[in-house]
Amino acid sequence: MNETEFPAHRPVVAITGAASGIGAQTARLLSDRDAIIISLDRVKPAFAVDYHIAVDLGNPASIDEAIDELPSGLDALCNVAGVPGTAGADLVARVNYLGLRHLTERALPRLRRGAAIVNVASTAGQGWQQRLPQHLALARTEGFAEGMAWLARHPVTDAQAYPYFKEALIVWAMHHASKFRDENHVRMNCVSPGPTDTPILNDFRESLGQANVEDAIRRAGGLGRPEDIAPVIAFLLAPESAWVVGTNVMADGGLVSSRLLDMPSGLVR
Repeated sequence: MNETEFPAHRPVVAITGAASGIGAQTARLLSDRDAIIISLDRVKPAFAVDYHIAVDLGNPASIDEAIDELPSGLDALCNVAGVPGTAGADLVARVNYLGLRHLTERALPRLRRGAAIVNVASTAGQGWQQRLPQHLALARTEGFAEGMAWLARHPVTDAQAYPYFKEALIVWAMHHASKFRDENHVRMNCVSPGPTDTPILNDFRESLGQANVEDAIRRAGGLGRPEDIAPVIAFLLAPESAWVVGTNVMADGGLVSSRLLDMPSGLVR
């Protein structure tokens, strides 16, 4: 891919998971705003993108090959791809966390000064404070193999995997954001959607429990759409959000805040 062919006035955005769901809607939205879209996915999107690079985010060798195809001077990286808990703990760890951070760290030299990274986390990861020491220890491992070795010593069950690695992603992003800003002049943030109408929604009903998902939808005031999440991602990529670094933006219809209503009164006197 020859970046010299890119029009100088058009931002260049790489998006993982661009073939479906939130990734697809983000690609469409940014394309409508005149961005050049590079899709990073196992399958090519069914709609038009400027470039597609096939990648298996669970395989570091595949990620390295994809990075070699990326141009320099990227304006943004959107890490949207992910698998549900039904995929099992090993694959969830590889795709939703280890592969994401491996791709991000390898892509840093391809990002221009002032570029932005947005990671799609989840409201399922809002319990990160309860396991902060574990998540920090994992965040401090270097490389895919060292991360896998740490997880072999600290195994995560299939039932825990999806929320655990969304928690880990939020902590990793917070832990590394100031470093990326200072050393690479790149901003990084997360977006945490609530329950969203994507092709893997039924997998969440199976892995997280039908009752839990329906309760989350009720608390959010309904089921979110990819169209509700993509503009939040776009904002975090835009110059207008230049002072937002290392944070996790909720895009959940009020799901998490609704839980305050369940807290007993009189805790502080």
